[in-house]
Amino acid sequence: MSTPPDATPQAATLPPGPPLDPPLGPEVDPTPRPLPARVPHRGASVTLEPLGIRHAEELWEATQGAGESWAYLGYGPFADFAAFRKFLGGFATTHDPIAWAVRPHLSGRALGWLTLMEIQPANAAIELGHIWFSPRMQRTRAATEAMFLLMRHAMDDLGYRRLVWKCNALNAPSRRAAARLGFTYEGEHRAHLVVKGRRRDTAWFSILDEEWPARRDAIAAWLAEENFDHRGTARSSLRAAPG
Repeated sequence: MSTPPDATPQAATLPPGPPLDPPLGPEVDPTPRPLPARVPHRGASVTLEPLGIRHAEELWEATQGAGESWAYLGYGPFADFAAFRKFLGGFATTHDPIAWAVRPHLSGRALGWLTLMEIQPANAAIELGHIWFSPRMQRTRAATEAMFLLMRHAMDDLGYRRLVWKCNALNAPSRRAAARLGFTYEGEHRAHLVVKGRRRDTAWFSILDEEWPARRDAIAAWLAEENFDHRGTARSSLRAAPG
């Protein structure tokens, strides 16, 4: 039907009501967080030392007989000391990731390393990763405290809002460690990376600043002297996340 010559088309009108504002996230402090520095961190059972070539011989010794420990890392195992030393020399000088050697007080020897990485000061996000512990140190009080020292440094000292843990989705021990430390599972990125010629799906976990005090207190309570008997065995288990 045609419009009569003297008629003007009328625009559709919306019913009266409040303005339609899009949903937005909560406001946060946008101040960029400080970068981590190459400084030692000392705990009750372990000391973290800025990783350097001086650790090469001790760490090479720690890698012996640890073939399976490299399965989900992007490097290793190493053919000989020269290859390992070359890797360590480069790895120790990067600023992201920034690495620490792990020296348990019981042995007095460097038995692993770990890093802070994917550092995003503007987003207040940081990741705990590149964790390699020798079989001698795995599942020990020193191993838990080593991770806790950097978690606490990132969240309490530097004030980051988001602490990330990610791993190969097939890496069951890493997933269990994330849950034990109180990280919340976020999901998977499918076909995220290619590592050693194989597809890697990546599982993501995080702790946010509002969750951190409860997680921190649970880990600190587990690490307390009174939780360990005279043989150094924990009296209680640790699962920092509720539920």
